[in-house]
Amino acid sequence: MFAHEIDNELRLVLLQPSMAERLYQLVDANRDHLKEWMPWVESTRSAEDTKAFIRHANRRFADGESLTCGIEYHGELAGVISFNDIHEKLGKVVIGYWIAEDRQGLGIVTRCCRSLMEYAFNEMNMQKVEIRAAADNTRSRAVCERLGLKLEGVISNAEAVNGRIVDHAVYGIHKEG
Repeated sequence: MFAHEIDNELRLVLLQPSMAERLYQLVDANRDHLKEWMPWVESTRSAEDTKAFIRHANRRFADGESLTCGIEYHGELAGVISFNDIHEKLGKVVIGYWIAEDRQGLGIVTRCCRSLMEYAFNEMNMQKVEIRAAADNTRSRAVCERLGLKLEGVISNAEAVNGRIVDHAVYGIHKEG
């Protein structure tokens, strides 16, 4: 099982079906917070839905297409971060994430993204990391900017999120040297 220590507060762990109930409870407790930016929230109605998501994510991991991890903060599940897509031929990964509302502002997402960026460049030999955020999601865009990713453009009508169409700001950074 993939587990990655970030620092004395944070650890990333590959999601496992045994985590489905805990993850569902976290989603359910943060439903109003998450549904503004996450299109899957409304269709996540039970721990079984979450278990099905985890199984799908683990199949994609086994196929080398993605890596989906729980974010553990002081040993408690606080969110999810992933390589949503691993494009081996392109030398590129796409990072996605969400965090519980009461864990925002603690630098968790920034530290997790930085660690996954380093992992992508140094362990996977990727040449580019990309993050897409809803254009109006100022918190996610601030993470990208803190990490030194450059705005590459905005894609209009990129995603349907709970009855509205959102644009995506696309950020990227290339491996140095």
